[in-house]
Amino acid sequence: MIVERPKEHYDVVVIGGGMVGSSFALSLEAALGVSAVSVLVVEASQLSPPSPENEEFDARSTALSYGSTLILKKAGLWDDISVFAAAIKKIHVSDKGRFGSAQLDSADYGIEALGYVVENKNIGNVLAEALAKSENVDHLGGATVLSATPKAEGLTLSVQFSESESVQISAGLTVLADGGRSPLCSVLGISIDKKDYGQHGLIANIAFTKPHLNQAFERFTETGPLAVLPLQPVAGDNRASLVWTVLEDEVPQLLAMNEDELINKLQLSFGDRLGSITRIGKLAHYPLSLNQSAEQVRPGLVLLGNVAHTLHPVAGQGLNLALRDAQALVDSLCVADASEESLGGMRILQGYADAQREDQRSTIAATDSLVRLFSSSAISKVLLRKFGLISLEMVPSMKRVFAQQAMGLSKP
Repeated sequence: MIVERPKEHYDVVVIGGGMVGSSFALSLEAALGVSAVSVLVVEASQLSPPSPENEEFDARSTALSYGSTLILKKAGLWDDISVFAAAIKKIHVSDKGRFGSAQLDSADYGIEALGYVVENKNIGNVLAEALAKSENVDHLGGATVLSATPKAEGLTLSVQFSESESVQISAGLTVLADGGRSPLCSVLGISIDKKDYGQHGLIANIAFTKPHLNQAFERFTETGPLAVLPLQPVAGDNRASLVWTVLEDEVPQLLAMNEDELINKLQLSFGDRLGSITRIGKLAHYPLSLNQSAEQVRPGLVLLGNVAHTLHPVAGQGLNLALRDAQALVDSLCVADASEESLGGMRILQGYADAQREDQRSTIAATDSLVRLFSSSAISKVLLRKFGLISLEMVPSMKRVFAQQAMGLSKP
């Protein structure tokens, strides 16, 4: 439920009401039911009514793996989100200008789709409505957590919720999910290890002369991976989402191009599998790096989402790993609740961290390796890429492992 003033104590306080924080809180509620566990979600932006469901060509989107849809279904959220989703039934992987490619097909694994692409606005609307209707999760908007001080059990949070009002909140467990630029990390003295890739991600929606037929493309170019993901059509446009990795020093030149010049540049990199590119929408860009927090758990504290680890967008693993982390934390807290243990106790939190360590390690290592392997023109790496793509097509066991990773179902 939406609250204007928080209570003085909560068993769980989630700082950050984005996709990861909100879905975690709602997953915890779904798992525990209406119980004695009280939850507060603190969001810095002002709460507002859901935005209209009008179609926008430039609407930003997120790719959810099949495994993530199972997590959202468990929380009772997927049915409402799926209405707006474009299914990824096939994934075509190729290396620009070189022989060798691989294709994954959901039909080979007996599932409807390998993943789905959903506009962020629609996911946000579903989460906001679910939080507003919740009987067990308080949702406080327009609020900032100024400090977090350890106490005997949990943390004491100083929360400013209006221009002139602040309150001290006692939290048995604080879940920090306020993004990769979390101001509280420095307040808490948690350092971030950063590896700069020297690349930028260019994000835009594009249109083609041919329909995508629910196929996604991961194409590796001389500057890094280029992903084209299916979207639902808008006003007759065969729309797709573009994530284009380019070198950092290329960005000013690309941003200075007019639409026709940019289309020609992109067409050369992507090819003509979907025919001609007819439109490129509003362009955004951001630097790419691998960020990992030095700590993910402390007594009474857990880091989730980009504040814990921010990955390169290749293969779209970042959010999906965060949702797996969130579900694993929910499972650990359910065990604590059943045994009447402290939700913020280190035995429970360290158990969660240990359980997720290998999933995080293997996902981060796979993503980082793909970036290094497919962003180089060195002959040794070119040959390794060619061998790898051919092997994926020819060796079923390798293809199965790759598909499980793409679907968010791989197990350490």
